[in-house]
Amino acid sequence: MVNFQDIGPNNLKPGSMKRIELNGLCILIANLNGALYAVQDTCTHEDASLYQGALEGDCVRCPLHGSRFCLTNGRAIDDPAEIDLAVYSVFTRDGRIFVSTSA
Repeated sequence: MVNFQDIGPNNLKPGSMKRIELNGLCILIANLNGALYAVQDTCTHEDASLYQGALEGDCVRCPLHGSRFCLTNGRAIDDPAEIDLAVYSVFTRDGRIFVSTSA
């Protein structure tokens, strides 16, 4: 059974990101044209926070070495990262954001 947790109000504007900690995990929430996506916040190459990076279309670019990751599926697109990001389920209801860290 998937357990979703309320992480707060849905005040994330399109084209913006925020970082949360949930169940000991650092998670990046991004709003892409009104749709929310949740992925691990830590780059799989050098442990940098992707929240400090830049949104580029449906991707986030790592601020340390420039690796890009697709926010819709977590896929590592550019070197030097070769390992995909973990992806988490996210939805909104009644103006609130809910995220699950369950597999």
